[in-house]
Amino acid sequence: MNDLVLASASLRRRDLLASVGIACEVVPSDLVESRREGERPEDHVVRLAIGKAKEVASRRSVKGRWFLGCDTIVVRDGVFMGKPNCRSEAFDMLRMLSGGVHYVYTGYAIYDRETDLLRSGSVVTEVLFKTLNDTEINDYLDIGESFDKAGGYAIQKGAAFMVRQINGSYTNVVGLPLCEVVELLEELEITYPFSDAFFEE
Repeated sequence: MNDLVLASASLRRRDLLASVGIACEVVPSDLVESRREGERPEDHVVRLAIGKAKEVASRRSVKGRWFLGCDTIVVRDGVFMGKPNCRSEAFDMLRMLSGGVHYVYTGYAIYDRETDLLRSGSVVTEVLFKTLNDTEINDYLDIGESFDKAGGYAIQKGAAFMVRQINGSYTNVVGLPLCEVVELLEELEITYPFSDAFFEE
């Protein structure tokens, strides 16, 4: 049994870790995601990341020692965008993002169930979208990949044509700032990229 548990329903995050040879068990969190009044984006995503890691760690049916929680939001002009609940909400998000700059924030947290150690951080990436017309938005929504993505788009898939420029971490926009998370895994000596030892029974 692997010691690392990803407290997330996002297979994209699992795949990013797998791309550098890090395996983990995926256990989605049941944490209710809510925003506190006046909360800054970076504080919001870190709080939820911590909450997700600890919520999954609290389940004794889940095996493992280390729990990785993550949360991603998109912010444009002070408006927080999580995952859209329906097509019209996704459409409105993409219309708002069209032709301007927005910011993608991801919080991450690693919790050690054995020692109660907690480490966390956040990363922000600036993204510039081209101006989208309604046909482009609707055609993209027809693909059906908007509804489990913060801001209603997946940069690594069909939405790539929308992105004119990014400043910062690309993997952060996908949903996991891989460089920073792997650095923390290494620092805590949980695992290392492409380490065969991690996969030993």
